[in-house]
Amino acid sequence: VQLQASGGGLVQAGGSLRLACAASTTTFSSITMGWFRQAPGKEREFVAAIRMVENNIYYADSVKGRFAISTDNAKNTVYLQMRSLQPDDTAVYYCAAGFSVHQISVRQSRRYDYWGQGTLVTVSS
Repeated sequence: VQLQASGGGLVQAGGSLRLACAASTTTFSSITMGWFRQAPGKEREFVAAIRMVENNIYYADSVKGRFAISTDNAKNTVYLQMRSLQPDDTAVYYCAAGFSVHQISVRQSRRYDYWGQGTLVTVSS
């Protein structure tokens, strides 16, 4: 599975961005798609995920209520709509995919088998 992420950029605090990640797979309906981010000098952290099998969605506490994950099944694409962005949201955002990511593991990056190239989001104060 190849993942192509896009949509990063520079935005002022309080602004919005939408990231997209297109997956090259014929079994999108059974995959788990996740978004992670890594800020300079920090470890990669979970942001959001969706398990397509049951359409369950998961968010990190830090983004709950501000970010929304969604999919376009016809395009095999997952989106991350980000609102009320803050400087602490500045990071490289990665999309990830896996076919064996269980509900209790969606926040663990090591459970994902496929990764996109990352897209930089910079939020200025």
